[in-house]
Amino acid sequence: MLEFVTIKDVKSNVGAWCRSMRKAEKLTKQELAEELGLSRFTIAKLENGENPTLETLLKVLQYFDKLKSFNHFISDEHDDLTNSQSMY
Repeated sequence: MLEFVTIKDVKSNVGAWCRSMRKAEKLTKQELAEELGLSRFTIAKLENGENPTLETLLKVLQYFDKLKSFNHFISDEHDDLTNSQSMY
C-alpha cells in the first residue's frame, strides 16, 4: 500500500523536529534566531510549518549538526540516479 505524503505533512514534521531540537538544547526561539542570524518570527514560522526557505532550513540543519547527513542523503540520491543504467 502506498503512503501519501503531502508537502504540508513534511513542513509540519520539519517544524516539529526543529522545535524538539531547540528545546533539547534548552534554547528559546529568540536565542536560536540570534545564533542563526534570523528573526524570532522566522523560527516561529519554521516551527509552525509555514513555508521555511531553503536557506533557513539549511542554517537549522547546520546548527544542529545535521547538514552533513542531509548532504550525504542528497548526494546518494543523485549518485543513484546518475549511476543507474537505462532499462532501454
